[in-house]
Amino acid sequence: MRIFIAGGTGAVGVRMVPLLVAAGHEVYGSTRHEAGCETLAGMGATGIVMDPLDAQSVHDAVAKAAPEVVVHQLTALGGLSGNLKKWDQDFAMTNRLRTEGTDHLLAASRAAGVRRFVAQSFGGGWTYERTGGWVKDETAPLIVDPGKEARGTLAAIRHLESAVTAATDLEGVVLRYGNFYGPGNATSREGALGEMLRKGKMPVVGGGTGVWSFVHIDDVASATVAALDRGAPGIYNIVDDEPAPVNQWIPLLAEEVGGRNPMRLPAWLARPLIGEFGVALMTSVRGSSNAKAKRELGWTPSYATWREGFRTGIG
Repeated sequence: MRIFIAGGTGAVGVRMVPLLVAAGHEVYGSTRHEAGCETLAGMGATGIVMDPLDAQSVHDAVAKAAPEVVVHQLTALGGLSGNLKKWDQDFAMTNRLRTEGTDHLLAASRAAGVRRFVAQSFGGGWTYERTGGWVKDETAPLIVDPGKEARGTLAAIRHLESAVTAATDLEGVVLRYGNFYGPGNATSREGALGEMLRKGKMPVVGGGTGVWSFVHIDDVASATVAALDRGAPGIYNIVDDEPAPVNQWIPLLAEEVGGRNPMRLPAWLARPLIGEFGVALMTSVRGSSNAKAKRELGWTPSYATWREGFRTGIG
């Protein structure tokens, strides 16, 4: 197939390209700078400079690639502050890419006669309604109000998912990725989260009963490749087999990166520091089930659980 990856030099894109090239596909990837074209060429793909927030630039890039499948991997997650009270500020550019960028890509894809459109979303925990069971599948509703710190980010996710899945003139697939970990990511031995845990700067808040879902970055790439020609249009959770309570994953990751035993803080004491949204991340968010992705995409994560992955897959 001819495949266009919007965000070809991003964390997922650079792992997808070698897999696709090895499988014999003709791969094009967007980049914001000429240097990215050299990176993509070194992996056997063709780079195209594109401004994802400029409709004409996106139209020209997709038209040049003339792909059968477009993969939307546009984010701007570098340099996040880590301040949970500034979640929407940190995600402001990513939110534009999930709204304006998605609209531009869909319009360009329609004009180019693209058959299938695969887009990155999020399903690592906090977006689901925080009632009922602790593990949610794709039929569970998203939370109405995640807290003032993340309202803009949730609105952008809703926009992307609605725009892609409502498409009738192409096959729209949304992949709700779990929390990334692995080399080059914040959750890794040398990443920002690993550094915080080494310094004892990430406590367990309240009972630590919030449930997160993780996925190794290499498994993200393999699942996305699987979704290029498998599975009906719709939404899929791309996470590992074991949703992770905060009071279990933080101590284990701290141990693996050589950190201290995490402090325990009552929620009332942590709330002024991390906000209501931060407290929810620690105490009440829900994890995700990967049953649909395994069944319909024929995908199985190589790191079945975060326990195994934190021990052997964080660099």
